[in-house]
Amino acid sequence: MESKRQQKFAGVLQEELAQVFQREGGSFLPNTLVTITRVRVSPDLAVAKVYLSFFNTNNTTLSINTVNAHAGEIRYKLGARIRHQVRVVPELTFFVDDTNEYVERMDHLFEKIAKEPRQPDEEAE
Repeated sequence: MESKRQQKFAGVLQEELAQVFQREGGSFLPNTLVTITRVRVSPDLAVAKVYLSFFNTNNTTLSINTVNAHAGEIRYKLGARIRHQVRVVPELTFFVDDTNEYVERMDHLFEKIAKEPRQPDEEAE
């Protein structure tokens, strides 16, 4: 369970990282839209787990590896944006958020179930 402080800090990080990816993301991930779906912060606010969703990319593994390779640069740019709000810029770790894939898989299963013929209900006499 995250404290209010962690939740507020995670919200600030999410907003600022979104701005960083919007402005600078094209330099290391061209033609790819990156969405920050969730940020989790450790109780001491020193480590942040950032969950990303990628659009217009064929290989999410390559995309997340590219982002992790540029983590230091992203952290530096984040620090420049939030330097007056925090004491320490957290260490960033990026993960793929596969919620969209899960939703698509569940929708496909529900469609498949809906297309199956239903057995007639037995009416009580």
